[in-house]
Amino acid sequence: MKRVIKKSIFFVSVISSLTFTGCDKFLDVSPPYTQDAENYFQTPADYEMALIGAYDLLQSTFVNVWVGDIASNDAIAGGESVNDTQGLHQISDMTHGGVNLELRSIMRWMYTGITRCNFIMENKDNIEFNGKDKIIAETRFLRAYYYFELVKFFGDVPLVIDKRIGAEEVTQIPRAPVADVYAQIEADLSAAIPVLDDITLVKGKASKGAAKSLLGKVYLYQNKFLEAADIFDEVINSGIYALLGDYEQLFYAATENNSETVFDVEYSGAEGGSYGCFVCLEGNAGPGFQGIRQYVGPVYGDGNSYNLPTQDLYDAFASFDGRRDVTVLDLDAFIAEQDNPELITYAIGAGGHTGYYNNKYIKRQGEIGLPDNDLTSPLNYKAIRYADVLLMAAEAHYQNGNSGVAQGYMNQIRSRAGVQPIPIGSIEDIYNERRLELSCEGHRFFDLVRTGQAEQYIDGFVPNKHELFPIPQIEIDLAGGNWSQNPGY
Repeated sequence: MKRVIKKSIFFVSVISSLTFTGCDKFLDVSPPYTQDAENYFQTPADYEMALIGAYDLLQSTFVNVWVGDIASNDAIAGGESVNDTQGLHQISDMTHGGVNLELRSIMRWMYTGITRCNFIMENKDNIEFNGKDKIIAETRFLRAYYYFELVKFFGDVPLVIDKRIGAEEVTQIPRAPVADVYAQIEADLSAAIPVLDDITLVKGKASKGAAKSLLGKVYLYQNKFLEAADIFDEVINSGIYALLGDYEQLFYAATENNSETVFDVEYSGAEGGSYGCFVCLEGNAGPGFQGIRQYVGPVYGDGNSYNLPTQDLYDAFASFDGRRDVTVLDLDAFIAEQDNPELITYAIGAGGHTGYYNNKYIKRQGEIGLPDNDLTSPLNYKAIRYADVLLMAAEAHYQNGNSGVAQGYMNQIRSRAGVQPIPIGSIEDIYNERRLELSCEGHRFFDLVRTGQAEQYIDGFVPNKHELFPIPQIEIDLAGGNWSQNPGY
């Protein structure tokens, strides 16, 4: 998954969010004019290359993860100033609207991934060869993943399946209802599951467990608790996955692809990056952006102080909960514990300062990629880990009245964290455990929204508005005004 496609196999005449982003990385032709979209897919290698291109857009989801934290009560935007990545500050303050670069990037990049999947599916019958069924299954998994991101953020979205579309057609396609988008996601995952391998030998590739886990999550978001519980139990009872013994070791590059890995977004620190094209990055920009501004000292590297955990999140943990310090770096306390604290320095950005940093995804010495190393961390994003599956299963079972099963799953999570099991008195106990286990991993905002808790916990949250993000206005304009805006924007 580390390499990018260097041939211009994807000449797709689709504007803005349904087209590519114009990055030179995907448009280098060598030799020029030898292949185009109409004479591609003639060999098995063509399908493999196209699949790599479809996976590649996963690497842009670091922005999705930021928003999932910053829109919640777990983090603030941070950064050099309130004008530094202004869209994140608007989201943090719940003042965002239809003109927001970060939200536009999410929509464009997810549709770029979908377009690449559709290109494969459009040509799936060109030739026959061994292994093509798995390529198609992975393609359908990826399309489901990208559409799930879109429906979480924007609700009703244009639904384009198995074809490329032209600029004129974009103006004629309406936003599909959420139910239709979910139905397509379910169909793609249900088709992929029987074909995918139980265990993949290639890091970052979709497996049967990944597809089942994503399908369970999709069910959970629709309150289909019976279906969710059943599919999560299949993952759990497969015996393939297990909680890693040491919670802290989950978030180091050296221990990736362990027993808790259900699905990772793979990154590489071996290729340089540029602020001019975030979608071009092969490294994870999250750790660098979330690092400590102008830091000089041990363990960590300097960064940009984005996505800063809040006091509210820090205080949510009991002092004896080992997950607290793994999740949230209390920088001043850390410095005070060092041998020569007076030699350690850092700067505070004017975009907000809490004193805390995302300690799961942060730039560390020994995990620094090539220049610009703020953009090239090799640290993978744990998109689905087994602890998440256990807690989603606990939630689904509790909602179905199976409190004993739910209790057993939650006990596993707390036991690994080194804290005593607590009886589940209400569904809020499971929701709280999700926060403690999964905070700073991009899930919090969407958990609060889907469980109806957002107004209670997020300052400035307006019901019947902020459950969804606005459709970027420029996309509405490019679609000829054919798409309505989400309510309240």
